[in-house]
Amino acid sequence: MMPPAPFLAALTADLPPILLAPFVLLLGLIAVMPLTPARWHERWERSYPLVAVGLALLVGGYYLLQVPAGGRMLTHTLHEYVSFIVLIGSLFVAAGGIHLRTKGEATPWENVRFLAVGAVLANLIGTTGASVVLIRPWIRMNKIRIGPYHVVFFIFTVSNVGGALTPIGDPPLFLGYLRGVPFFWLLEHVWAAWLLTLGLLLAVFYVLDRRSFARMPAKIQGEVGQQPGGFRIEGRRNLVLLAVIVAAVFLPAAYLIREGVMLAAAAASLRVTPPQIHAHNHFTFGPIKEVAFLFLGIFTTMMPALNYLEAHGSRFGFNRPAQYYYATGGLSAVLDNAPTYVNFLKLAETTFVPETPEELAAGGADYDRRAVRRLLEVQAPIVVAISLGAVFFGALTYIGNGPNFMVKSIAQGAGVHCPSFFGYIFRYSLPILLPILMLVGWLML
Repeated sequence: MMPPAPFLAALTADLPPILLAPFVLLLGLIAVMPLTPARWHERWERSYPLVAVGLALLVGGYYLLQVPAGGRMLTHTLHEYVSFIVLIGSLFVAAGGIHLRTKGEATPWENVRFLAVGAVLANLIGTTGASVVLIRPWIRMNKIRIGPYHVVFFIFTVSNVGGALTPIGDPPLFLGYLRGVPFFWLLEHVWAAWLLTLGLLLAVFYVLDRRSFARMPAKIQGEVGQQPGGFRIEGRRNLVLLAVIVAAVFLPAAYLIREGVMLAAAAASLRVTPPQIHAHNHFTFGPIKEVAFLFLGIFTTMMPALNYLEAHGSRFGFNRPAQYYYATGGLSAVLDNAPTYVNFLKLAETTFVPETPEELAAGGADYDRRAVRRLLEVQAPIVVAISLGAVFFGALTYIGNGPNFMVKSIAQGAGVHCPSFFGYIFRYSLPILLPILMLVGWLML
C-alpha cells in the first residue's frame, strides 16, 4: 500500500540528492560490467548479488529510519517486486520445460514466418520465455548458413519488438499493469505501431536472408526447398502450465493469490518436465537468479528517483508524445528498460495529472493506480509513447533488455559468430533498427 499523498509531498522535499546515487551506480554497473575485461567481468558475476542487496539495504534502511511512512512505501515497493519476479520466473521455468525439435533447413520465407510466430508468442509467454524456447530451434533450422544477422534479427523481433502488445510481453509493461494500466489497453492502442514495426523489420530481414540463400550452391538450394519441414514439441504439459500462469495475471492481487498460483505452476513444471528436456535446453536457474538479485536492487534504489520526479517532474517541460518516446527509448537502449519505463510514467503523471489540494488531503492507498487511470484518460498518446519507447528501443544494444545478452550467449555457445557490442550497434542497430523506429514514431505519435 502506498502512503497518503501528503506524506509523499513532505518526503520529496527532504530527500537528500545523494540518495539517488545508489540507483545511478547500480544501473551503471549493470551497463558497464559485462563489457569489461574477463577478470573484471568474472568478479562482477560473483559479487553482483552482494552489490544489489547492499545498495537495496542502504536505501531501504534510510526509508525505514528517516522517512515518515517509509515502511509502508518500502512494503508497497517490495510487493511490486515480488509480483514482477514471480511472473518472470514462472514464465522462465515453464518455458524452459518446452523443447522444439526442428526438421529440415529453412528457406527465407520460412524464417520470416518463424520470426513472426515468435513475435506473437512473446506476448503470451514473455520475451524471455519466447527467447528461451525458440533460439535453439532457430539456430538448428539455419545451421547450414547461419550468420550474425540471424541472431540480431531474432533479438530485434522475438526478444524485444514482439512483446509490445500485452503486460506479459515485456517487463516494463507488466510494471505498468501493476500500476493501473488495464491488461488489454496496450493491445487496443499499440497494435498498428507494433504491426508496422514488425513488418518493416521482417521485410529487411527477408531481403538479407534471400541474398544469403541465393549465394548457396543451386544444388543445396534445391535440397533445402524439397526437405520436409516441421516441428515436434516436447514437454507439452508445460503449455498448459504456461496458460495457468497467464490466466493467474487476472487473479486478485490481495494476499499474493496471483503469485501463489504462478509459483505452484512453476513448481509443477519442474516436477513434470523430463530431465532430458532440461538438458536439451541447457536449462539452469542462472539467468533468473541474476534478474532476481539485480531487480531487488533496482526496485529499492529507484524509490528516491520516483519520489523526486513526483515532486519536480513538471519542471522538465516534457509535454509531447515524441519527447517521451525518444527519451524513454534512448535511456532504455543503454539502461534497463523496466526502471526507465516506471520513471517516465511517473514523470507523465506529475506533468499531466497533478493531485488537486482535495486529493492531496484525502490521500489513499490507491495513489499510483488513481494517477495512472487519470493519465490514460487525458493523455493516452503519452503512455503509448512511453510503452513503445521502452520496448522497441531496448533492442538497440545488447544491454537494453534482459533477453538480448542471453540470446547472444546461447548463440555463441552453439558456435554462431555474433557481432561485438559495437558491431551490433554500428552494423545493425543504427543503420537498420533506428531509422525504422524513427519512421514509426513520426507516423504513429
